[in-house]
Amino acid sequence: MGEEARSHASQRAALHAMSLLEDVRGHSVAVFAPFRDEIDTAPLAALLWDAGAIVALPVVLSRDEPLLFRRWQAGDVLELAGAYRIPTPSSDAPELVPQALMVPLAAFDGRGYRIGYGAGHYDRTLAGLRARGPVRAFGYAFSCQEVPEVPEEPHDERVDGMITEAGLFLCGG
Repeated sequence: MGEEARSHASQRAALHAMSLLEDVRGHSVAVFAPFRDEIDTAPLAALLWDAGAIVALPVVLSRDEPLLFRRWQAGDVLELAGAYRIPTPSSDAPELVPQALMVPLAAFDGRGYRIGYGAGHYDRTLAGLRARGPVRAFGYAFSCQEVPEVPEEPHDERVDGMITEAGLFLCGG
């Protein structure tokens, strides 16, 4: 995918996400800082801020722990953290428990299963959040990342839906 196509696709996916999330004023929504060739979440973050949402980014504490989420506000300078130098909010940014999450992935299927980068951060995080109460989780990616079937393991947490530039669908996760 060329840069122009990636940008256009990221903007379209953001519009689809907003139509699914609806009224987000005062709600906490976690996005992610794109890594490698992941979809750009900046257009979605801008729409969320404009709609009055409280936006959060994940922070990796260690390889075997769930993610922590910190508030990310427009204009905040992000710090490069961890082995992969992923942009994260400052340690001074308040911790949040998101009500909805955009979940990154390398591949997904129509059942709501996804393949990440192998560390299980989102599986542990979603399991913990769901044990505490209702939370909505959506895979957020390019439509070309869909595969017929993702092999699942007992610890895998399905997402509730998928959002791409081509549209959105619910998975019942």
